[in-house]
Amino acid sequence: LVNEWRGLLAGNVLYDLGTGQEQRRDFAYLEVPAGQGEFTWIDYNNDGIQQLNEFETAIFRDQAKFIRLFIPTNEFTRANYTTLNYSFTINPRAVLNKSGASATGKLLARFNLQTSMQKAKKSIAKTDFDFNPFRYDLEDTALLTMITSFMNTLSFNRFSSSWGIDLSNLQNTGKSLLTYGYESRRLNDWVLRVRWNISPSVTFDVSSKKGLSALYTPSFANRNYELDVLYTEPRLSLIRGTVFRLQGSYRLEKKENKVEYGGEQATSNVLNVETKYNVLQNSSLAAKFTLNHIAYKKPGATTKNPSVEYILLDGLLPGQNYLWTIDFTKRLLNNIEVNLQYEGRKPGSARTVHVGRAAIRALF
Repeated sequence: LVNEWRGLLAGNVLYDLGTGQEQRRDFAYLEVPAGQGEFTWIDYNNDGIQQLNEFETAIFRDQAKFIRLFIPTNEFTRANYTTLNYSFTINPRAVLNKSGASATGKLLARFNLQTSMQKAKKSIAKTDFDFNPFRYDLEDTALLTMITSFMNTLSFNRFSSSWGIDLSNLQNTGKSLLTYGYESRRLNDWVLRVRWNISPSVTFDVSSKKGLSALYTPSFANRNYELDVLYTEPRLSLIRGTVFRLQGSYRLEKKENKVEYGGEQATSNVLNVETKYNVLQNSSLAAKFTLNHIAYKKPGATTKNPSVEYILLDGLLPGQNYLWTIDFTKRLLNNIEVNLQYEGRKPGSARTVHVGRAAIRALF
């Protein structure tokens, strides 16, 4: 643990290493009731047979009909383990936000930096220990598995209730050793958010993102992609205490697959309207409506990568897409709560999908 200079620098560090055996894993998909899974099956080759490269992370709950089960095997590889975690906050306000401080000091006191990293690596053992957690890149064949999460956020005027600016960078990488080979993922997002509380009941914010999302599976050529993602979304919120909230936003988003992976492009114009109303402190009604117009381009008559089309279109279709939800919650007695949910969507020229759910919860 670190807490220095009266709170200017605070954080913690964890470092661990060792050696052992890494087990190769296989996996299978098991069908479960709709909404209780995490994956959806898309029969890309229309043969009616479920293949490992035909399962995608479900975007809508009614499509989530499968779970992934990892199956241990009898194959082992001697591996070195290295783990490095840290989290730090640099807060100049702790020492500079004082009466009589200079103009430069008051300006620096408005900045705040938060940084954290979690890195766990397993590599083929060549020596007794591998001390360097940054020794291998994602593409190195000596690397068996790796999970990395690296996040930095630089804020200006973070503690102000009137306005503020946040710039964040999130980098996630992952690599897994499976029976059919390696599967690697990469995510690198830069996000800029500006907020402005116009009045106690009116707030305005703008979020913009430039990012990269990639999947590499050498054994399944139809699943590889590298997506450049760019979007901006202004949002206006009207709030009346804890009773009523109304939000409206417009998002312009462009996703483009690298040419060497297919070259597909999708441009989305998204209009969102969302509201929530609390009644008598024991009931709440929430509703949301989304209009998403998607322009989709692909270089040829057939898609080189059918998997990426589902991701580019967010599970929808080119053209006009409509989505709406209604959520009603009411508390009965003191510890019984009833929840009713309805979701609908009209993707492009496809038929309308209606989904309803009901639940009773006991609160203790």
